[in-house]
Amino acid sequence: MTPLLSRTNAEAHLYMDLHPCSCGATGFPRQSTVVTLDDGDLASRYTGACVGCGQEREFVFRLPPLVAPAGGGFRYGGDEPSQLLDPGEWLLVSDAYAGQVPAQPSAGEAGQRARAALSRAVAALDEVGKFIPTGADAVPPDAFTSDRGRQLHQREPGRFRRDRLAAIRDAYAGLFSRLG
Repeated sequence: MTPLLSRTNAEAHLYMDLHPCSCGATGFPRQSTVVTLDDGDLASRYTGACVGCGQEREFVFRLPPLVAPAGGGFRYGGDEPSQLLDPGEWLLVSDAYAGQVPAQPSAGEAGQRARAALSRAVAALDEVGKFIPTGADAVPPDAFTSDRGRQLHQREPGRFRRDRLAAIRDAYAGLFSRLG
């Protein structure tokens, strides 16, 4: 099997966090190395023992040919849609990070945690938008490749409309900037 492209380390770690061991645990202390694939491309290889059952886990992700320049805030990837997560999974990630933000975030360390969570929620929403074809109003049904992504889309298809995603993103970004 050809390893899927991981556009950033953050995307690779998120993928591993969302794919538990057969025992159900998601955590494992990760050792990483860069390896050369049979076709000559480079990949990141993550290994470690599951914290739940001790079973060895391994993930291998193809590295992008070009690394996106840093700056401009937290990002999971470049302009192309993810090969690791589908739009439903990205929306669930955004929901989870937004759910970590208190209704009235304070300053200090709690404010910093809220800003970090909001930046990741916004970045995950941006990932959902990358699945909307140019000129389309919503993510097409065939973009959903995971069970949890398809289930979310079936339950709430309106959440994948361009205008709704933009409104939620703007609300999160506004709160992020108010937190300074």
